[in-house]
Amino acid sequence: MRAKEALAGWLEIEPSATIPCVVVSAVALVVSLGGWGRGALPFDVALVAAVLCGGPIVVGAVRGLVTEHDVTADVLVSLALVASLYAHEWFAAGEVALIMQVGSMLEDHTAERARRGIEALVRLTPQRARVRRGGGFVEVDAGQVQAGDEVRVLAGETVPVDGVVTEGTTAVDQSVMTGESMPVDKASGDEVASGVVNQLGTFTMRALRPCVDSSLARMVRLAEEADASKAPVVGLADRWAAALVGVALVCALLAWGASGQFVRAVTVLVVFCPCAFVLATPTAVSAGIANATRRGALVRSGAALERLAQVDHVATDKTGTLTLGRPRVVATEPLAPGFSADGVLALAARLEERSEHPLGRAVAASWQARVRRAGAFGEGDEGPSAAPSDGAPSGEPTDFEVLPGRGVAARVGGREVIVGTPSLLEARSVDPAVSGPFVREWSSRGAATMLVAVGGTCVGALALSDELRPEAAASVAGLASLGVGVTLLTGDSEAAASDIASRAHITDVRAGLLPEEKLAGIRALGRHVCMVGDGVNDALALKSAFVGVAMGGIGSDVAVEAADVVLVRDDLSRVPYLIWLSRAVMRKVRQNIVFGLGINLVAVALSVTGVLTPVTAALFHNCGSVFVVLNAAALLRRRAD
Repeated sequence: MRAKEALAGWLEIEPSATIPCVVVSAVALVVSLGGWGRGALPFDVALVAAVLCGGPIVVGAVRGLVTEHDVTADVLVSLALVASLYAHEWFAAGEVALIMQVGSMLEDHTAERARRGIEALVRLTPQRARVRRGGGFVEVDAGQVQAGDEVRVLAGETVPVDGVVTEGTTAVDQSVMTGESMPVDKASGDEVASGVVNQLGTFTMRALRPCVDSSLARMVRLAEEADASKAPVVGLADRWAAALVGVALVCALLAWGASGQFVRAVTVLVVFCPCAFVLATPTAVSAGIANATRRGALVRSGAALERLAQVDHVATDKTGTLTLGRPRVVATEPLAPGFSADGVLALAARLEERSEHPLGRAVAASWQARVRRAGAFGEGDEGPSAAPSDGAPSGEPTDFEVLPGRGVAARVGGREVIVGTPSLLEARSVDPAVSGPFVREWSSRGAATMLVAVGGTCVGALALSDELRPEAAASVAGLASLGVGVTLLTGDSEAAASDIASRAHITDVRAGLLPEEKLAGIRALGRHVCMVGDGVNDALALKSAFVGVAMGGIGSDVAVEAADVVLVRDDLSRVPYLIWLSRAVMRKVRQNIVFGLGINLVAVALSVTGVLTPVTAALFHNCGSVFVVLNAAALLRRRAD
């Protein structure tokens, strides 16, 4: 705030010393009011408060008038301070200055919006790349990569530039760019985007464009533009400052002219000081933020809470937001006599527990979860090696093979077992036709499918999909009860998005979106849109939306830094609660303002008639400030009905 900056310059101290100055001023006013030490000093000790807290306000007001031609609430306060000092009303001057400085500190505290989302995106960008130079690959700065260069990417590394695979096969985690929950297999001829993570073997690619024009670099530039376009929220007192200054001066001059007493003009200016206005917003917002924090939501600024109250539409990501962000086996179907669903899953898990592929690990984890559930009910089982007694072969897998992008194979109990895609089964002379209905049904829902073959026969099929959050449907219903619409924006496929949306009762679905397209989708929804997301691909949308809410537990650092609100416990039900709470906060703000105005109007009437002096006027009009604080404190324990 201007007054706080002026305080640092006025005293040539760090802004952190504002609190000690306020404490010293408060002590000085108490001493002055009690009359202690009177006569021991050549001046009233209240002058200390007027100088420490009032000086910065006057300096800030003059600076705004001269350099920016801007009339703020500080101008009105400065008039009251100067008039009080001129009339030797030391306590009135110090008291008004202290209240305004306290309000300034509260507002500064709740208006914090320093978000480091752009810097986090920049840190995510790979700094080095392996590029073919001469007969081999050498490490160079990623910025030196040009279109047409051959780039090699090792397992676990982030792809430095956009390109096309020319050699090797792999699976990449491209949730960074698209939000897809499932890893995507890549082979020769497939495009890969910068920022995605190579999860399996080494591959070689041909760069399509320089690093400075990569998909990730474009995200950084768009995030900077979106951040610059979001104007700061203007304080309520400053919005009405010009009108208040005019009205206060007219009333003060009339009181002086009618009574012939300058002290009445001073009294009018003192009661016109917008203490209730200055405290109305920050006290209520501080209480609202504290309430939200206790319920697992970190609101970064008062401006964010104010914007939340205006939200009329929520756009949500799918993977990691509506869903838990991890694949699991959602269906298992035996396709041959003698095989059970548990037997098929156990057999597949026995092979996949040796695989590094994310879907393979998901199969093994799903079986382990099945075992734990069975143990909880006393059925007992020891893991994938202990399959139910059915047609599945027993024994440890031998001759294990990993077939990148297609699946795994091994020999179990002397029989060949294959777990993978239909094309892998066909390549091993196994007819996958019996799995056709199962594959078509689950593929239409956006699930990934795997087939299991034993001894040349397809014996079962698995479907893997992301898991809907338990509270997702109730959260959507809660938003609807508040009159807030919900739209699903995702980079995932239409089938996967539609399946999740139907289970969450969301009717507006927009799938297959890149980060830039999510931004366009948010803008198309209107001005007061709240974006809820968790991944790097959501950072641009979170930063450009009217309000950005990030899932903090599993959310990426980039998403968390780009958002206005962070859900620490990844509880989606906090979103409707936050909107309800923010509206309650703004109702408190309006109540505070109305009451403060009423107190001031009564005080003005009493000042004009001479009932109040500058000192009693300062104490009287601060009744409004006390009410504001107590009324705001009621928000600390408020809960949704």
